[in-house]
Amino acid sequence: MKPEIVMMLYVVGGIIGFVLIWKLIGLRIIPNNKVGIVEKWWSAAGSLEEQIIALNGEAGFQPEVLRGGIHFLTPFKYKVHICPLVTIPQGQIAYVFSRDGKALEPTQTLGKIVPEGNNFQNVREFLTNGGQKGPQRGIVREGTYAFNLAQFIIITEDEMYYLPMGTRGEDETISKMAEILRERGGFKPVVIKGSDDKVGIVTVHDGPSLNQDDIIAPTVGDDVSDKEKYHNNFQDPEKFLTAGGFRGRQLQVLVEGTYFINRLFATIELIDKTTIDVGYVGVVVSYIGPKGSDSTGDDYKHGELVERGYRGVWREPLMPGKYAFNTYAGKIVRVPTTNIILKWISNQSGNHLYDENLKEVGLITKDAFEPSLPLSVVMHIDYKKAPLVIQRFGDVKMLVDQTLDPMVSAYFKNIGQTKTLIQLIHERNEIQGTSSSEMKARFSHYNLELEEVLIGTPSSSVNDNKIELILAQLRDRQIALEQVETYSQQQKAADKEKELRESESKAAQQRLLTESDINIQIQGNQGKAEYQRALQEAAKIKAIADAEAAKIRMLSEGEAARIKAIAEAEAEKEARVGIGKAMAIEEQVKAYGGSRYQLIQDIMNKFTAALEKSKIDLVPKTVVSMGSDKGNGSANAFELLLGLLVNEKLGGDIMAGEERKESNQVKSIKESILGAIDKNEAFKEVCATKKD
Repeated sequence: MKPEIVMMLYVVGGIIGFVLIWKLIGLRIIPNNKVGIVEKWWSAAGSLEEQIIALNGEAGFQPEVLRGGIHFLTPFKYKVHICPLVTIPQGQIAYVFSRDGKALEPTQTLGKIVPEGNNFQNVREFLTNGGQKGPQRGIVREGTYAFNLAQFIIITEDEMYYLPMGTRGEDETISKMAEILRERGGFKPVVIKGSDDKVGIVTVHDGPSLNQDDIIAPTVGDDVSDKEKYHNNFQDPEKFLTAGGFRGRQLQVLVEGTYFINRLFATIELIDKTTIDVGYVGVVVSYIGPKGSDSTGDDYKHGELVERGYRGVWREPLMPGKYAFNTYAGKIVRVPTTNIILKWISNQSGNHLYDENLKEVGLITKDAFEPSLPLSVVMHIDYKKAPLVIQRFGDVKMLVDQTLDPMVSAYFKNIGQTKTLIQLIHERNEIQGTSSSEMKARFSHYNLELEEVLIGTPSSSVNDNKIELILAQLRDRQIALEQVETYSQQQKAADKEKELRESESKAAQQRLLTESDINIQIQGNQGKAEYQRALQEAAKIKAIADAEAAKIRMLSEGEAARIKAIAEAEAEKEARVGIGKAMAIEEQVKAYGGSRYQLIQDIMNKFTAALEKSKIDLVPKTVVSMGSDKGNGSANAFELLLGLLVNEKLGGDIMAGEERKESNQVKSIKESILGAIDKNEAFKEVCATKKD
């Protein structure tokens, strides 16, 4: 054999021998990301009987694990199982199943929490302090742990960590447990967002059972100041049970937040918050709580109202808002506090649908017609009386269907029997007012407040047209009455138009009357002013006269002689002048033919002078000609009048004969008058309109 081969064989043999020596002395190298679970083959202390973990040096799995490093354990006595460290990701929960420990009590579902076990990493402390086998109440939060996987099975969302032992059915049990947790979302914490408006209903699966009279477990351990019992919203199961909590659905609910709850201990159901809208109140009917004292009084026989927290209908309703109300512990009946309109009309109902079963009231009238009467009722419920209504009827719809519908229908059926069809139509307003007044007392008896009753027009069925015939006759009669009224109004309008025209004519003349009245008042005022000025002047003159009186008396005596002399001279002069005038007048009289003609001449001269100054119309606008004057042209009435007047005044001398001609004196007078008339414009215009 070659020396190289021999050398190689020595080297290989040395290596094998070295390894065998290390194995024999029990050398174990455990990485830092692993743990070693020690299984003892044999021991002088004997073997285990029921336990899996040997706490007292017996043969079997040892409670302590080997961490990373070099360890010496003889393979003749120990077997080391290398297992990984367990890492739980952020935001996840891991569950623990214990293989060894005390058996669970008959009322237990999960093993109790052992604080000394250091989150299940200290097996010896766990077992010596009463740790129990089976699924545990305690959970493991995020982090990396060195578990003894011979004692504990760790279940995470992605993987199950345990040391297989070949136990029959163990794998199946762990798999079912993991599946249940996935269905419940148990590997993640409970997160309730504020935007979702949700509350969490908690159902506890461990602890003592409820009494047979209870359906909801009461709230316990919610006082944060009590450190021994405050379970912080079911996150500490041991404190919950210490506080006296029961298994089953809990009254306490979870609101917005994040909760690390063992889903094997308690499951969470999210429901909507209870919202009481504006215009409503919520009457609480509580299913739990002790029996409370009745607050309705002895006169109320329809049920009891209790204070908040007691079983029954609460006396005070919930005002508008959002409430984290446990709907399994009671219910909230929403009662509208705004006006409710109930329509007894088929196929019509309000948004609340309280009147969806109502229809028109069938009547039988006094004259044997059978119309259907549509009507509406407006009412509202006082929010303070809402619990009384719910206690008595259960809800508003039941109130409408079982009480208001038969009551209102019977009332109007009774009215229909006392009225004819025509009366129902004509007296609708009176019936409506009377019914509103009388039914208020009836509604008040049911803790309701009636606002108004509104009655529609009676109608007939599809196959009955008799009511329509009556209504058609009424319409024709009304049209005839309206026509009569129209004609009457037109006649009155014509009369008023006539009066208007007369008033307009009077108004047109009223201006002249008003101006004349004003002129009269002005002249009167001017006269009064002149009178006052005259009085003042008189007073002034009197004062001056009194002052001058003495002077005048003194001067008068001096002047007396002079005046006397002058008077005598003047008298002589006047006498002579008078004689001269008398002689001249006598000659004029003779020239005119007598004293009468002289007198007429003077009068007519003054008359014509007055006509010249006057602007007043002396004769009518139109002058009718009385015929022609025998070959001398036309003559008007005024000329004839003047002729007659002159003839009368002259004693008949002028017109004595048919052919007598006027004397020179008469012609002179007429010419004077006609000259004056010619100067008068109005009279001149009249003369221009002469007729043949």
